Amino acid sequence: METSTKLHQALEAAVANVLRALFRVLLRQSMSYSAFDELARRAYVDVAMKEFAIDGKKSTISRASILSGLTRKEVRRLLALPANEPAERGGERYNRAARVLTGWVRDPDFLDAAGEPRILPIDGRKGFAELVRRHSGDMPARAVLDELHRVGAVQWLDDQHVQLHARAYVPAGSAFDKLHILGHDVAALIGTIDHNIQYGTGDARFQRKVMYDAIPRSDLPAFRKLSAKQAQSLLERMDRWLQVRDRVDAARDEDTSATTPRRRVGLGIYYFEEPAASPSQGETR
Repeated sequence: METSTKLHQALEAAVANVLRALFRVLLRQSMSYSAFDELARRAYVDVAMKEFAIDGKKSTISRASILSGLTRKEVRRLLALPANEPAERGGERYNRAARVLTGWVRDPDFLDAAGEPRILPIDGRKGFAELVRRHSGDMPARAVLDELHRVGAVQWLDDQHVQLHARAYVPAGSAFDKLHILGHDVAALIGTIDHNIQYGTGDARFQRKVMYDAIPRSDLPAFRKLSAKQAQSLLERMDRWLQVRDRVDAARDEDTSATTPRRRVGLGIYYFEEPAASPSQGETR
């Protein structure tokens, strides 16, 4: 009983921390609590119905009610609501655009004598269209170019040539794209933590961080530069390993790989920074 109580208290503290961070975003975007509450109820019922059915049995309103703590009437109301509009295939768009940028900075055919990304013609041998074909499969080159230009990753030099402006797909000015990343990346991190809670003793997924509590602010610019450079290098190495094993396009064709089980997989790295806690507030390291 004592262990169960401590686990419950730890869960409450963890959820409170997650919600504080999330609510900062929601309040800045003017989302009311009632809107959040409706989303939370719908998500609770959706997960309960789709992922927590008893083995061999169909999900029921009664079981969703028990799991969620909502009344059967409320569960029925939520299930009767129109399904949310399908989200734009932003995950695929993000992945394809990122792969094109990675190819541009590491594929020798698109580098100059100094090993830097070349200015590319739109068409022709070793042009942008060839870059997209090689690193993003069947995506139209113009669609990829428009997307990369929209997020500030490429620049037009004239009507026939483009230049790389940023080495990573990071939307510079669009709140819409950054909120899309919030939904996908935070969900992926929570999914990893959930997996490790359940299976960490025998099938742990990598999840680590390095953190110190009292680094002088004057040292932070150097660490930001160092961490960005080394993290980008690691991600590019991981990308190379995954890219040669990715069979998305082959699986769409009549290829034998279409029958091979596939999983979406990746590795995420992020930098964080916050005020140092006072000795009375922070934990000793």
